[in-house]
Amino acid sequence: MELSCPLPLQYEQIVMAHGGGGRLMQQLLARVVQPTFSNDYLNQQHDSAVFSIGTQRVAFTSDSYVIKPLFFKGGDIGKLAVCGTVNDLAMSGAKPLFLSCSLIIEEGFPIDTLQTILQSMQATAEQAGVMIVTGDTKVVDRGKGDGLYINTAGIGLLDTDLIIQPSSIQVGDAVILSGDLARHGIAVMLEREGLEFESDIISDCAVLSPLVQDLLQAGIDIHCLRDLTRGGLASCLIELAHSANVHIEITETSLPIIEPVRTACELLGFDPLYIANEGCFALFLPPEQVDSALSVLRKHAAGQHACQIGTVKTAYEQGLLTLSTAMGIVRGLDLLSGEQLPRIC
Repeated sequence: MELSCPLPLQYEQIVMAHGGGGRLMQQLLARVVQPTFSNDYLNQQHDSAVFSIGTQRVAFTSDSYVIKPLFFKGGDIGKLAVCGTVNDLAMSGAKPLFLSCSLIIEEGFPIDTLQTILQSMQATAEQAGVMIVTGDTKVVDRGKGDGLYINTAGIGLLDTDLIIQPSSIQVGDAVILSGDLARHGIAVMLEREGLEFESDIISDCAVLSPLVQDLLQAGIDIHCLRDLTRGGLASCLIELAHSANVHIEITETSLPIIEPVRTACELLGFDPLYIANEGCFALFLPPEQVDSALSVLRKHAAGQHACQIGTVKTAYEQGLLTLSTAMGIVRGLDLLSGEQLPRIC
C-alpha cells in the first residue's frame, strides 16, 4: 500500500481559527497581510511600531476587542481594551500617553450598559496615566454586531536607547515570566459557560506599564518583551523563537500556574500553555540580571508570581521552542491551528 502525506488545508474564506493567535492566524498574516503592507516598521513584528519624529522615539499600536461575554470576573471589555493597548505600548519600552476609542454598537444595546463600560475604560485609563483623546462611533443592524466591539489605538514615548524587540534576543538570555499563567482565559471561559469552582478564578487583566518603567529605571538591560494574549505562553515564545532565529527552552516545573487554574485545565482538558493572559509578559534579559529584575517585578501586585522559566539555548535558523518536562523529557512545542478558547480578548 502506498502512503502519502496530505497537503495542508488551504482556506478560501476566513474561519474563526484565523483570529486565534495560532498557526492559521500566522499564515494569514504572513501570506496576506504583511506582504501587502510590508515596510520596515511593520516588519519589526512587535506589539507596537517604533519610529522617530525629530529626535523623539515614538511607539504606536492598534487593537480590537470582541470578547464574549462583555463582563467577567476581574474586568470587562472596556478595562480590557485600555489594558491591552497600554500593554502593547509598554512591550516596546514606551510610556503610554494617549489612546483612541472607536465603538461598533449593535442596535438595541442598552445605553446603561454602554455607560458602565465607558466608565470602566476611563477609570482604567486614569490608573494607567493615559487619556482617551479621540475616537469614533458606529451602529450596526440588530443581530449583526454581537453587542459591542471596541477598537483602540495608542501612542507612547520612549525615554530609553534600548532596542526592545525580537531581533534583540541573544543566545544565553534568561526568560522571565512576570505573572501566573492562563488565568484570564479560564476566568472568561467559566463566566461564558456559567461554571463555578470552589475557588474564584479572577482574570489577571492589568496595566503592565509601571512594571516595565520600573525595570528600565532600575537599569535592566531588556532585550525583548511580549505580553501573553491570544495563544498564551507557548504561541508567544514560538513566534519570538522564529522571529529571532533561536532555540528557547522552558522548564515545566518552573511554570507559575495557580492551583484553581491548574485544576480547571485538568478537568476541562485545556493546556494552560496555550491559554491567554492579559496581565503577564515574557522578558528576555542577560542572565546576570535575573535576580535584580525579579526583585523589581515582585514589588508590584501583577508581578508577585514573577520567576525565571527558561533560557535561550542556541541560534536556530527556523526557530524552536522546547519544554523540559517534570520527567526530564525534552519535547518540542508547536502552534495550534487556532485557539482552545475563542473570543477571549
